[in-house]
Amino acid sequence: MASMTVDTAVEKDNLFIPLIDFSLFLHGTPTEKHSTALALLHGFQQAGFIYLKNHGIPRSQISTVFASSAAFFARPQPQKDSLAWYSPAANRGYTAHGREKVTQLADRADVAALRAAVPDLKESLEIGREGEPGMPNMWPDGFDGAGVAFRDTMLAFFDACKGLHGRVMRAVAVGLGIPEEWFDGFTDGGDNTLRLLHYPEVRPEVFRRADGLEQVRAGEHTDYGSITLLFQDDRGGLQVLSPNGNFIDAAPIPDTIVVNAGDLLARWSNDTIKSTKHRVVEPPPKAGEEVGDVYPARYSVAYFCNPNFDKFIDAIPGTYEETGKKYEGVNSGEYLVRRLAATY
Repeated sequence: MASMTVDTAVEKDNLFIPLIDFSLFLHGTPTEKHSTALALLHGFQQAGFIYLKNHGIPRSQISTVFASSAAFFARPQPQKDSLAWYSPAANRGYTAHGREKVTQLADRADVAALRAAVPDLKESLEIGREGEPGMPNMWPDGFDGAGVAFRDTMLAFFDACKGLHGRVMRAVAVGLGIPEEWFDGFTDGGDNTLRLLHYPEVRPEVFRRADGLEQVRAGEHTDYGSITLLFQDDRGGLQVLSPNGNFIDAAPIPDTIVVNAGDLLARWSNDTIKSTKHRVVEPPPKAGEEVGDVYPARYSVAYFCNPNFDKFIDAIPGTYEETGKKYEGVNSGEYLVRRLAATY
C-alpha cells in the first residue's frame, strides 16, 4: 500500500508535527483512509501532537464561539465571579486570573507556592456535559439574552467537538490495527470539558522578571485525558517540547485544529503514544510587526476529551503483548479528578 505524503505543521529541533487532511479519513478511498489513520497515529507516537485540516467543524461555527467567548470575558468581574468553578469532581465554572497553575507538580503545597510566585496569566470558563446531576454548568443565562445565546452556542459546539473526538479515536483505532469502533463505547458519554481561555493584554516587561523566574501565560504541562482539541486565534504563543529538550513554537495555521494526546491516552497505549509537555509564552512578533506597549489579548478554546468516567482503562490490545503492561488499570473518572484536584 502506497504511503501518503504528509504536510508539515512544525519541523524544528527533531520535532515533527504533521498537518493532516482529515477529510481523507472521513470521505476518502479505503487506501486514503488507512494511510491517513497511520499518519495520525504516527504523529501521536512521535510528537504527541498533530494539526488537522478539513476536520468537519465549520469555520462559521468556530468564529461564533470565539466572538461569544470574548463577549463573556468582557462581562463585569462580579458577574464572572458569581459563576465560579466549584469542585474538581464537577470541573465547571469560571476561574479568575491567577487561580489555576498548570504544572507537572503533584504536591498541592508545591503547586500553591509556584502559583503564588508565578501565576498563570489567564482566566477561563469550564463547561461540561449538560444535565449532570449535582454538577451544573455555570451559565450567564440569568443575566441577559446574550447569556442565553452564549449557552446555546456553547452547547452546540460541545456536541460538535464530541463528534470529532469519536472520529479521531476511530482513526487511532484504524492506525493501531484494531476494530474501527473499538473506542466508541469509551467516547459516547461525552464526559469532556470545553474550556474557553482569555489571556489578557499584557505589557512586554511582565515577561522579563527581575527575580529570574520565567513568567508565562500558561506553565509547562501535559494534558490529563485522552486527546485535546485546541482552537487558536492568530496571536500565537503555544510551544511544544522537542525531543532535544527545547520548547518550539507551534504557530497557528488558519482553519486547523491542534490535537494533542494526553496522559491517560499515553497510559492506555502502554506509552506507545506520547503525552508531550507544552506551554503558552510571550507571543512571537508577527512578520514586520514591532512589539508595542502591550501584547494584545489572546483567546483560545480547548476541548478536553476523556474516556467515559465510568470506564476502566487498561492497556489497548496490541500495545503490550511483547513488552507487558507498564501500568495497572485505572478508573477514568477517578484518575482525572485526582489530577484536577492538585491543579486548583
